[in-house]
Amino acid sequence: MLETANSETLRQIGRSPVRHDVADKLTGAALYVSDMILPGMLYAQVKKSPHARAKIRRIDVSRAKRLPGVRAILTGHDLDYRLGLYVVDKDILAKNEIRHFGEAVAAVAADTLAIAHEAVELIEVDYEILTPILNHMDALAPGAPLVHPDLASYDFVEAAFSPQPGTNIANLTKCRKGDVEKGFAEAEWIVEREYTNPSVQHVPMETHVAIAQWKSGDRVDIWTSAQSPFTVRDLFCHTFKLPLNNVRVVIPNVGGGFGGKAGIHLEPLVACLSRKAGGRPVKFQATREEEFSLLPCRSALTYRIKTGVLADGRIIAQKMEMFWDAGAYADYAVNVTRATGYSAAGPYEIPNAWVDAYTVYTNKPYGTAYRGFGHVEFFWGLERHMELVAQTIGMDPLEFRRKNLLKPGAITLTGEVITEHNGDVRKCLDSVAKAIGYGALTPAEKAREARTGLKIGKGVATLHKAPAMPPFTATSVVVKMNSDGTVIANVGLTDIGQGSTTAFAQIAAERLRFPLNKVRVTIEKDTDRDPYDWQTVASKGLMLTGNALMLACADLLDKAYQTAAQALRADVCDLDHDGDKIFIVHRPEISVTFAQLSIGYSYPDGGAIGGPLIGVGRYTAQGLTNLDKGSGQGLPALDWTYGAHGIIVEVDPTTGAYHILKIASAYDVGKAINLESVRGQCIGGMVQGLGTALCEGYIYDQQGHLLNPSFTDNKIPTCKDLPDEIDCIIVETPQLDGPYGARGVGEHPMISVAPALGNAIRSATGAELTHMPIRSEDVWRAMNSKPPVETWITKTPVGSCRSLPVDR
Repeated sequence: MLETANSETLRQIGRSPVRHDVADKLTGAALYVSDMILPGMLYAQVKKSPHARAKIRRIDVSRAKRLPGVRAILTGHDLDYRLGLYVVDKDILAKNEIRHFGEAVAAVAADTLAIAHEAVELIEVDYEILTPILNHMDALAPGAPLVHPDLASYDFVEAAFSPQPGTNIANLTKCRKGDVEKGFAEAEWIVEREYTNPSVQHVPMETHVAIAQWKSGDRVDIWTSAQSPFTVRDLFCHTFKLPLNNVRVVIPNVGGGFGGKAGIHLEPLVACLSRKAGGRPVKFQATREEEFSLLPCRSALTYRIKTGVLADGRIIAQKMEMFWDAGAYADYAVNVTRATGYSAAGPYEIPNAWVDAYTVYTNKPYGTAYRGFGHVEFFWGLERHMELVAQTIGMDPLEFRRKNLLKPGAITLTGEVITEHNGDVRKCLDSVAKAIGYGALTPAEKAREARTGLKIGKGVATLHKAPAMPPFTATSVVVKMNSDGTVIANVGLTDIGQGSTTAFAQIAAERLRFPLNKVRVTIEKDTDRDPYDWQTVASKGLMLTGNALMLACADLLDKAYQTAAQALRADVCDLDHDGDKIFIVHRPEISVTFAQLSIGYSYPDGGAIGGPLIGVGRYTAQGLTNLDKGSGQGLPALDWTYGAHGIIVEVDPTTGAYHILKIASAYDVGKAINLESVRGQCIGGMVQGLGTALCEGYIYDQQGHLLNPSFTDNKIPTCKDLPDEIDCIIVETPQLDGPYGARGVGEHPMISVAPALGNAIRSATGAELTHMPIRSEDVWRAMNSKPPVETWITKTPVGSCRSLPVDR
């Protein structure tokens, strides 16, 4: 929408006003669910399993019941309900069997948090400990114990997912393009390797927290730190068989989400405790340790890639197998599998492709959405693999990538034809390569090497991602004019820190031609008050909600013009407006203010016309389809956002210790609505991606106990880990159906940071890394080839095959 608007004439778009929420957040005035205390509120705690897999023989709550101040106790057998986003496989509290370490088996609501803590300690649970399945590859073995023996009986979304009953496979996504075996037969080289990464925690500043009050008439009020109020409401009502108008969900400010607060989590439990306690509100806030084990994480991945290449460096065939560790429950992991399945080849044109993507149950905390929705994980393998293939055939990695990049006319894995309006990944790649001086060391860098004895390397990596969402995804916006001519916009999308509230205000102000200070977008979300939005996920909000907002503004202006035409006795076609009034174009002194029109125009004799000015906009994703389950063909992508990273790293060749000297990142955002917000997303996402690359990851013992459930041993980046120099580059190829040509960039800065780093380290030292995170000791082992893993390289004309030792 208005993608061809002249940037020089835009008054609000492309500027960087101060974020509308900054003062409240900096001064502590912003309200979070964590801050809320309701009259008569009780506090909840849960009894968590110390085992990864066990039968529950008996739960004795008698001592806890006798504790003064305890108002409600629940166990799994009190709750005949099951939850699930796409596969309905999770009990609110475990009953009969424990499926992961830290799973809740009982819950208490009490007058104080201290009493609730004491009560759960008094609950006694007798377990029959079973051997857990901790590796997703082991879970696929014939005869492996089933995490969900009743998988065949579970409800699931049949249009998109394919559980495999009798196995540990919660979903299998397939994608087929061309003839992959014929492609391999024509290849000059065939290169195959496996890449892995562990589960990771989201680490939002505000942990999961929810308050619920189950009132008379089965009316339920929920206040929650969640990403998507309508998803919480809809899933809650589906679980409890309630009409949607019985349940109200309110989301105030949210202290970060990153995908971990998508879907539904604590809300059903606190609602059931409230019902058991006679309707008193109940609050539960997870501790940081509970974030690591009770609540979901990012899924681990094993990615096997086999690539066939022609003599000139063109990829002719690629077979990709993804094995996603869902943990104990399917949650978002099955959709991560689906989204990465159709995106698995990255921004490369591959004429013959085969993808099998599996979601695998194990006895570990369950996986869910995480910023990048699986792309951070698989791009680690894909972009390390592109480096390996280029190295194998003797081609510069940058030139190898450029030769195989998607371009207008190219066809994606699912059959979508790329156009010039999809974005320019080549420009992103070339921009970061130029920014880091790719291909050679500068005289200053050579002098630094000589002075320090350290090795400097440079690496690049590409990225892409489309919003992972149903083809029918929709949103709506209501714009209301106040009696002074100011405007309030109600949107269903949640601002979880990404700055969407300010960006939407800029879009509305631009479309209305109002000063920015006359527009306010509400922060608190309320399903009883705000219009519907599918979810706050997938980097789709700017485009879909932005379009709906523009339509709502146009609707409001249309109604204002209709009333103004009557008031001014003029034809609508002869009217124009500024930020204060509507006037006759050829007689600008004849006008009526928006304030006069806002709640209905009144004539001098008291007669009135019009009425309150309210604009409504709704927008649905256009032209998308479900994917064929056999071939994966279809149109799943609302848009593609492309990008690239370039990294300069300095490595100690003796110890493997390294430091990032510079990172340059480029993204084709279509049109930057707020330049500083884009920069903030780029830097914040890049640093979060560095955490994945440097240090983050779950570690378990052989019994499935999580050994690093806190920041003591599960590190995240600090300011000491930041690169010396950060360069953010914005590329703008307008998206035809985006607001002013914009497309989303919220998730993308995290993607491909790790492989760019791995490629830079290989350039500096020759160390081959196939597992992240990349710690100093991992670099040292890789440099010394300890322990080896196999990389299979075949040069087909002579039939030779050899294995190369690389580090796991």
